[in-house]
Formats: sequence, C-alpha cells, structure tokens
Amino acid sequence: MNTLRAFIAIELPGEILRLMEQVQARLKAAAPPRSVRWVRVEGVHLTLKFLGQVPTSQVDAITRAMTAAAQSVAPFTVTVGGVGCFPSPKLPRVVWIGVSEPTGGLNSLQHTVEAAISPLGYPPEDRKFQPHLTLGRAARDAPPDDVRRLGQVVAAANVGTLGQVAVGEIALVKSDLKPTGAEYTALQRARLKT
Repeated sequence: MNTLRAFIAIELPGEILRLMEQVQARLKAAAPPRSVRWVRVEGVHLTLKFLGQVPTSQVDAITRAMTAAAQSVAPFTVTVGGVGCFPSPKLPRVVWIGVSEPTGGLNSLQHTVEAAISPLGYPPEDRKFQPHLTLGRAARDAPPDDVRRLGQVVAAANVGTLGQVAVGEIALVKSDLKPTGAEYTALQRARLKT
C-alpha cells in the first residue's frame, strides 16, 4: 500500500517566515552550541492536524473532509509573536514562536478539522490545541546544563509581535523526510467560508 506522511496546516507568508528566521538567528547566537536542532524556517507552518502515514487512496476523502471543515469557518486573522518553550523554560524540549487569535476562529477551525477527519481513522489529539510555530527542538544528547541555559536564553528573549496573518485557506501538506530536513508540498488547499 502506497502511503505518504501528511498533515493539515495554515501556510505562512514569506514576510513572517523572514522575521521568524531573524528571531531564530538571535536565539541560535545566544544558545549553547549544539543544544538545539533548529528547523528550516522556510518550511514552518501552523499545524492544525497531524495525520502521519496516510494511504494515497485516502487523499481524496481527506480533501473532501478538509474542504467541508474549512467552508464552515469564516476567515480570521492570527497574530504571530513572542517566544517560549514546551513544556516550560525550565525544561525546554521545543522552542516556539507564539500564535494568538482572540475571536476563537483558530480554535474553531482546528476543532472542526479534527471532527471532520476523525471518521476517516485519525482520532482527535488527547492534548489541548496550543497553536505555535516550532523554531527548534532541544538536542537529545545536549548536556543538562546546556538545556537549562537554552531555557534561560528563550525566557530572556524580548520578541514582540512579528505581524498578523489573514487566514483564508488551509492546506493538506505532504512531508518528505530527507537527510537535509523535511521538505513540504501542498497537495490540496481549501478556502474558508466566503
């Protein structure tokens, strides 16, 4: 059976990605060397639902479900800015830039996508949706002192608002894992309610 690794996400404009790259460069310069596996910023996206390995025969059904979900939510705007760590700066595993959307449109879209995709065999996440844009992950072999220092660097970073993104569509994205990092290709897009 042919499969592909896929997820449903909001794609980001180039200007936001360039600003994120500047933030990443600042953090990289201040963090202990080799304490973080930094992501390639040009591939960063706001994931709504990670699907994992998807049979290629199911892509059409996923597209139909994603399209129906998108058409039930009106467009909205998210604000990108601030930095943090999961689960906390004292124990940083993931370094991220924040995403906020006060009207509830983003949460509504994410829940609607999960509900639409769930009958196809992709159950909802157990954990609460926490919108974020990943900049890097703590290296598994990093010394504990370096990991603590990384958390301090992130906590001390003063990153304001990078900008706003008007969200009018979502995408089904294929992820190809390569030695140089993941490469992403949008397979299908679905517009939000017009």
